[in-house]
Amino acid sequence: MELHQPGSQPSVAGPAENFTGTVRIDPLFAAVGPSRVSAGLVTFEPCARSAWHTHPLGQRLVVTAGCGRVQSWGGPIREIRPGDVVVIAPGEKHWHGAAPTTAMSHIAIQEAVDGKNVDWLEKVTDQQYRLEVTHG
Repeated sequence: MELHQPGSQPSVAGPAENFTGTVRIDPLFAAVGPSRVSAGLVTFEPCARSAWHTHPLGQRLVVTAGCGRVQSWGGPIREIRPGDVVVIAPGEKHWHGAAPTTAMSHIAIQEAVDGKNVDWLEKVTDQQYRLEVTHG
């Protein structure tokens, strides 16, 4: 058994090539074989968001604070709040981030295939981000 306490792993800034705005990633645990699962606590400041991306084995987001947005390619932008769990299918093109005036944090859980757990794509444009939100 291992115990990883808060602060034992440094926070990192979300890289500008994969995120718009201010994003902080706090690693929770890495995939250690034979497991392929890793997780991190990701905090998006208002208007911050990921680029479009996919995960080879999907992803789960557990919203822990604030108000955010998530969208699958071709679908509506959905509002997400604390307690919401977003299930993203393998290969599903999507993005997620904060609302325009409110920060949002979520725990991101994903599995890796051959050591890779994400494929980054193009950035979400301001026009795409500002589309009308579907509630619920």
